[in-house]
Amino acid sequence: MAGGMQRGRHGGSLADRAARSGVPAPLPEATPPPEPPAPPAAEVRRPAGSGRGRHCWVQDPPDAPGTWPGLLVEWRQREDGWHGRVAYTVVGAHGPVLVEAWLPAEQLSQG
Repeated sequence: MAGGMQRGRHGGSLADRAARSGVPAPLPEATPPPEPPAPPAAEVRRPAGSGRGRHCWVQDPPDAPGTWPGLLVEWRQREDGWHGRVAYTVVGAHGPVLVEAWLPAEQLSQG
C-alpha cells in the first residue's frame, strides 16, 4: 500500500504526535469580553463596495503599533465620526493572528 496506510505502523493519536513535536500547546482561551452595548438608533451603516471587502492599510491599531494590511468590510457613522470594520493580521507569539475591529477612519487609508 502506498503512503502511510500500512498496518502495524501506528504513530499514536494526533494529540500524542503533537505533544512529541516540541511545539507548545496553545494557552486556554480567555473568557470573551461582554457584548458591547447596542449601537445608537441614529447609527448609519453603509457597506463598502456593494458588500465586497476593499483592501486598506490599518495604522497603529490597539496593541499592534505599525502599519498592517487589512480588509475594510463596512463603514459606520457615529457621533464622533466614521469608523470602519476591518479584518487584519498582526504577528502573534505563535504566528499570524487575525483581528476584526471597528477603528476610526483616521486609522485607515486606501490600499
